[in-house]
Parts: sequence; C-alpha cells; structure tokens
Amino acid sequence: MQFEKLDVWKRASRLACDIYKVTKDCKDYGFKDQVTRSAVSIPSNIAEGIERETVNDESRFLYYAKGSAGELVTQLYIGVEIGFIEKEHGLKLVSEAKEVAAMIASLIKRRKGFVKERESIYDIGSS
Repeated sequence: MQFEKLDVWKRASRLACDIYKVTKDCKDYGFKDQVTRSAVSIPSNIAEGIERETVNDESRFLYYAKGSAGELVTQLYIGVEIGFIEKEHGLKLVSEAKEVAAMIASLIKRRKGFVKERESIYDIGSS
C-alpha cells in the first residue's frame, strides 16, 4: 500500500500545512516550533508506518502518529487560551486533529484488530 493514497495521510498533511499557515506570524518561536513539529509528525509517522514490513512495526508508528495528534490538540488548546491562535480557527483545527486521530485509530484497528483508547475531554469554556 502506498501511504499517499490514504485519506488519513492526506488529511494529516493538509492539517500540518494549515498549522504552518496559522502560526506563520507567531513571534513565540518556541511555541511555533513545537506546534509545527507535532503537526508534521502526524503524516510523517503514518508514512513511515505504512512503509514498514510488519504489522507490529506499522502499528507502532501509527501509534506515534496518534500520539502526535494528541500533542497537537493540547498545543492548539494552549495556543487558543494564550491568544496565539484565534479561537474559532483554533477549535476547527482541534476538531480536524481529533478526526485524524480517530482515523488513525481505525487504521490501527483494521491492521492489528484492536486499538488502545482513552476518553478525554477538555473544555476551554466560552472565554
């Protein structure tokens, strides 16, 4: 299978591009570096996993991608909360990152037969 054909890889790549666009004017280079690295890590680990030879190797990298999606969601919430990212746009990116994470979980489940999941909710309120 070629990773370029996977919808999850395409969406994760577009998400990474969107993150670069939303942070291009951010003057906090530490935040910008961290959020762009986690965003780029998602499609990169999907690609690396798909290119691996065994299901266990593939799943390991898909879990890394899923973990990076969680990291990105956290950073987006923080970016919104501290005013680095406009709230409406940031929450759309959070939603997309969560959908990509769910797609990765589904891919792991198809490949491996199960996926480790934890339910978590974070509400940044209406501030």
